[in-house]
Amino acid sequence: MAIERTFSIIKPDATARNLTGAVNAVIEKAGLRIVAQKRIRMTKEQAETFYAVHKARPFFGELVDFMTSGPVVVQVLEGEGAVSKYRDVMGATDPSKAADGTIRKLYAKSIGENSAHGSDAPETAAIEIAQFFSGNEIVG
Repeated sequence: MAIERTFSIIKPDATARNLTGAVNAVIEKAGLRIVAQKRIRMTKEQAETFYAVHKARPFFGELVDFMTSGPVVVQVLEGEGAVSKYRDVMGATDPSKAADGTIRKLYAKSIGENSAHGSDAPETAAIEIAQFFSGNEIVG
């Protein structure tokens, strides 16, 4: 499997509970490297752009409000098959269905407040990374 990069967000529900280090430990234990990371307050415009694929869905406004409700930690992760590996590490969107030891099983409060976002494909990862990081901020 090839070395690739994926995008991650540690969401407001997790940062509010000071779980950044705990989530990072799960990521690193899984063999992924954090090659870029910063804590930001996502603007409404950034959230609407990021989640534009969901614009027609009934939960869009609630999602944007949640993602702008507090700080998030945006990250670039690197490793073999990073996209699929990180999705496995996050666990199912519904924490009650997530596997033991996954980020969402360990830390998510609900389906909506599920502590982490990860890209769903390498192409998506490239777009998401570019929205929040310039090339010189990524140090592999």
